[in-house]
Amino acid sequence: MKLLRPSIDHIPDHVSALRRGWSPDNLRPDAAQDQIKSIESNAASFVSSLDDPDAKAGPVTLPDGSKVPRLPSIRRWIWDDGFCGHISLRWQPGTEDLPPTCSGHIGFAVVPWRQGEGLATAALVEILQEAKMAGLNYVEITASPDNLASLRVIEKAGGVWVSTYTADKSLGGQETSKFKIVLSSCATSA
Repeated sequence: MKLLRPSIDHIPDHVSALRRGWSPDNLRPDAAQDQIKSIESNAASFVSSLDDPDAKAGPVTLPDGSKVPRLPSIRRWIWDDGFCGHISLRWQPGTEDLPPTCSGHIGFAVVPWRQGEGLATAALVEILQEAKMAGLNYVEITASPDNLASLRVIEKAGGVWVSTYTADKSLGGQETSKFKIVLSSCATSA
């Protein structure tokens, strides 16, 4: 498994996953169709918006349809004999705090036909190094309490349960488990 910076060269595999029914956003299933339209409109612009450490790509659409300012962020494609999903890191410079409309520093999604192979755990461990380079001392990661696979991934990467809370209404208002990974003690390999 390796994490790739999104590129035009790898767009066909990404689009194939979207067309097979995978959505890069578990809170917004229609995000798959939005990405296909964006790629068809301007693939180069789409790819460049995924690696945005200066938050220049414009606002983010939340599950309720509202828009909020984009945070600095990067996205990497999980790659192992083809496209397997993605993992993203977002942050606010100079602080670990996030706005209530951001459910955590890291989000990930693996295509259904590659789940259970350890890819998400390996990707999460690897992106923690990027979080350190962004100046973060720790990251918070959230998941639905009934998403046992994601909870296991977070725990295997060093996540410690912090709390369960009700997410912001703009994110669906569902019960959410929050975990913390202290980066000075995070693992360096899966």
